[in-house]
Amino acid sequence: MQVEVIIGLKEGVLDPQGKAVHHALESLGFKGIQGVKTGKVITLEIANNNKEEVKKEVESMCEVLLANLVIENYTIKI
Repeated sequence: MQVEVIIGLKEGVLDPQGKAVHHALESLGFKGIQGVKTGKVITLEIANNNKEEVKKEVESMCEVLLANLVIENYTIKI
């Protein structure tokens, strides 16, 4: 089963990389951009067809390693 984990910064956490991308896009002539948030996507291939088991396992992975829960949120797409 293929699973995507989308990780992004929580509201209120400064995103210097997002600000840099925003500035660079404006410098290149792209107008009307109100904000940029950066994050990461992790794609996992898991040898299990039980969606509930996979979701619980991936949640555990996020809480232990993949996401910094102090400053990041995550979304799981199965």
